[in-house]
Amino acid sequence: MGVFLGNPSARVRDELWERSLKATKGEGSVLQMWSDKNPQGFSYRQFGVSERNFGDFEGMALIRVSRHGRTSIESADTIEE
Repeated sequence: MGVFLGNPSARVRDELWERSLKATKGEGSVLQMWSDKNPQGFSYRQFGVSERNFGDFEGMALIRVSRHGRTSIESADTIEE
């Protein structure tokens, strides 16, 4: 598990995302969040298997908790405005 906290450019953020995906090697999960000019004040993307996942509910990012263990996010979900 790695945590990076900062304010990188979009290009650096994308590079960090690609490196993180490669580091999972198909196991684990990756969640990337950043400040953004939208009603919630942030955007995100996620990949992998986790008990908690963001979901889009009428334009708002909400956390979904799986009742039956882990759920898989097969592709990167992103909320952007």
